Amino acid sequence: MTQDAHTGAAQVDRPARRPAKWSTRRPLPAGIWVAIVVVYPIASLLFRLRYRHGDRLPPTGPVLLVANHVSVLDPLACGRLVFDNGRIPHFLAKESLFKGFLGTLLRAAGQIPVARYTSHAKGSVSAAQKALSENRVVVIYPEGSVTRDPDWWPMEARTGVARLALTTEAAVVPVAQWGPQRVHDYHTKKWHLRFRAPADYSVGEAIDLADLRAEVRAGRPLSAELLRSTTDLIMSRVRDQLAELRDEPPPATFYTRPAPELPGDVSGSAASGSAA
Repeated sequence: MTQDAHTGAAQVDRPARRPAKWSTRRPLPAGIWVAIVVVYPIASLLFRLRYRHGDRLPPTGPVLLVANHVSVLDPLACGRLVFDNGRIPHFLAKESLFKGFLGTLLRAAGQIPVARYTSHAKGSVSAAQKALSENRVVVIYPEGSVTRDPDWWPMEARTGVARLALTTEAAVVPVAQWGPQRVHDYHTKKWHLRFRAPADYSVGEAIDLADLRAEVRAGRPLSAELLRSTTDLIMSRVRDQLAELRDEPPPATFYTRPAPELPGDVSGSAASGSAA
């Protein structure tokens, strides 16, 4: 509450109005128009999308959106979350998808290939850093593949997310998703197709990493210990959002990642091959 300087009357402070969504979605890569025409209606048919705190997604500036991974269909629904709240999503996806017509479309839409377990993995980090420097929204699934936790809680994440979070000035926004696994169950490899399955999303407050970023700028090395602790901090916020969404207490630890990973995993993790 503030006081009018001229009349002395008390006034209720109103939150700043968000800019028009089409203005904050610019620039629109050519491939995004195809995605809007194709992906948007498919997501609408598959999911009844419900968002909590969508206004926590910053309307402008760089955003590193960090989400848990429950289904191979996550990008469809999460892409709608970002788009419906006035931004364009840029996903990190495994390099093998970037072939033929699909690859052309993905590149035209500004999506980022991840070369996992190769010497080219660092290029994925650089591409994500570049996208963030251009004030874009980069969506990352740090688990690197659909969680193997039997109860669908997040499993241990790869530390590429911390590398991006600590070397850029992006807002790090934790997001929980719950529901796409009901349409495709990765654990049983079964589809349960139906129209408008509920898919719920909860957007958390941006994580304050200012002190850690200052230490890194001052010369603190990106050690394995720092990357792991930062990754766990970020993923604990995602887990807390998921607990709120599911109205259940979360587990105290992250499910152990299986090794080796199973064929067909869909990676969403930047630097999944450059950091443990």
